Amino acid sequence: MDIIFDIGKVLIDFDFEEYAGSLLPAESADAVTKAMWGNPCWIELDRGVLPVEEVLQKFIACAPEHEWEIRHVFSQLGRIPHLKDTTIPMIEELKRRGHRVFYLSNYFEFLMHAAPDALRFTRLTDGGIFSCHEKLVKPEPEIYERLCERYGISKADCVFIDDSPTNVKGAENCGIRAILYTGQTPDELYAQIGV
Repeated sequence: MDIIFDIGKVLIDFDFEEYAGSLLPAESADAVTKAMWGNPCWIELDRGVLPVEEVLQKFIACAPEHEWEIRHVFSQLGRIPHLKDTTIPMIEELKRRGHRVFYLSNYFEFLMHAAPDALRFTRLTDGGIFSCHEKLVKPEPEIYERLCERYGISKADCVFIDDSPTNVKGAENCGIRAILYTGQTPDELYAQIGV
């Protein structure tokens, strides 16, 4: 069986709200979080089509009085992602049990370069897709299809794990069994996957 993982909040910790709160006073942090993380335009970073500055301008338009804070928070985004302690042992265990492991993530180029250590687990996987390289994002069906085609993944013999109900549904709509990640331990995931 092939196991496909989302990255953010599944294999790495990514808490934008906590991070913004550590940099800014509460009122500013709330406004900046809403303008950036709560903004539907965030997905355009992950899609990798628009220049970063154009997306930043969309964030700033939602809270123009907080332009400096928005730019400051963005420039420090590399401080957010941290590899979970359980990630590498879990990948190694799944591979020891004879499974291929892949990743499928909405992720953007700037963050890759700003926090490369958080992605060091990728060298242990059998491959994967970052949305920014494909100009596609979950839950668009094409991104699931592309992963399966590229790596010869059988939809009938794989499982996808993501913390977003929307992305889980997107996988299911493509005929892929999916599990909603809500903080399960590796052992609980093995049981849910059935490995």
